[in-house]
Amino acid sequence: MSVPYKIDITGISDDFLTPEANRLIAAAEKLVPNLLERAQAAETAGKVPDETIKEMIAAGLFRVLQPKRWGGYELDPRVFYIIQMTLAQGCMSTAWIYGVIGVHNWQIGLFDERAQIEVLAENPEILIASTYMPVGKVEKVKGGFNFSGRWGFSSGVEHCEWIFLGGLVPKSPGSKELEHRTFLLPKSDFKVVKNWDVLGLRASGSHDIVVEGAFVPEYRTHQTNDYSDAACKGRAINDNWLYRIPFVQIFQRAVSTACIGALDGAVTEFRHRCAEHVGKHGGKTAEDVNAQMAVTEAIMTSDQLKLVLFRNFAEVVKHTQNGEMMPVNDRLLQRAQSAAVPKQCSERINEIMRACAASGTYKGNPIERIFRDINQSRGHIANNTDTYMRAHGTVMLGLPNSDPFV
Repeated sequence: MSVPYKIDITGISDDFLTPEANRLIAAAEKLVPNLLERAQAAETAGKVPDETIKEMIAAGLFRVLQPKRWGGYELDPRVFYIIQMTLAQGCMSTAWIYGVIGVHNWQIGLFDERAQIEVLAENPEILIASTYMPVGKVEKVKGGFNFSGRWGFSSGVEHCEWIFLGGLVPKSPGSKELEHRTFLLPKSDFKVVKNWDVLGLRASGSHDIVVEGAFVPEYRTHQTNDYSDAACKGRAINDNWLYRIPFVQIFQRAVSTACIGALDGAVTEFRHRCAEHVGKHGGKTAEDVNAQMAVTEAIMTSDQLKLVLFRNFAEVVKHTQNGEMMPVNDRLLQRAQSAAVPKQCSERINEIMRACAASGTYKGNPIERIFRDINQSRGHIANNTDTYMRAHGTVMLGLPNSDPFV
């Protein structure tokens, strides 16, 4: 008998699944019933329950990619994304903030050791929020920067004590060429503006952030798109190959992979519904050709997306462990494939929702929430399918790469 909520990786090499990895995945599977039970209340509250976050912290889930120096596990990214897909079967908002916040526990390992000490030395279970949009107003001053601005879409920020914020600074003194930097600030330096009233992912609590004239020391910044040792000073103490993966290859999947698990969750709910539901005209949903097509197409899509995800990360890991940078056309293709995940999942959930017929649109149908969550995820800039397909296409047709993150 299959284990409930277990992500099927049949036919995929599982050499990355250490005993520790299996233990963490099993812990995530055990949380799914709790997430299912709390999902509607979380959406109504506009926040993943504190109880859920405590359970995830206690299970060690946020430390999958965290440096061992700070109590982390330094596991293969595929473990992280299996856990994210697992959680999404219960609540996509929970899986969404797990993906975003969990990636930060990896990125902090690239910062100067002084920043790592400030954040993690006293409490390695501290969580970090983010919004990387480069809208920060930056003024260079002695020892660092004066930093101000307003950012949107900081998922799960109410659960976090620190935050990563984006801003642009000159690549070198006097240069007109700008580079993206991630600025690290404590909770005392930013204000949360609670304005997250949207279509889906409502429990992600992705509110606005305001900073007014905070000083950020140089060592609490990271040159986001510079993958050199000079820019990633944390590698001096965190020398595992994991911290040599380019930022975008880790981050891009954090905001698309939850859709796969959510689609799996919708399939489960739909099968239960079809087993019981009889329409007002006496027809059984299970006998409806639209329902039969919708469930199989969704299962096929989920299977295909997982195969690509694991194949791509096998290549990422291989190149990184060999000390190689993956060719730009391959990195661009992987970025496009990641961005396409929400689009493909939305097409499948749309058909499942249609097969639920009129009664399926009531709020009591969990698929209705999953439908909105997956479609909401398409709005994230990293999930702009057309942009990243074009970026890959331009390089394949002999034009220069236009994506600064790749």
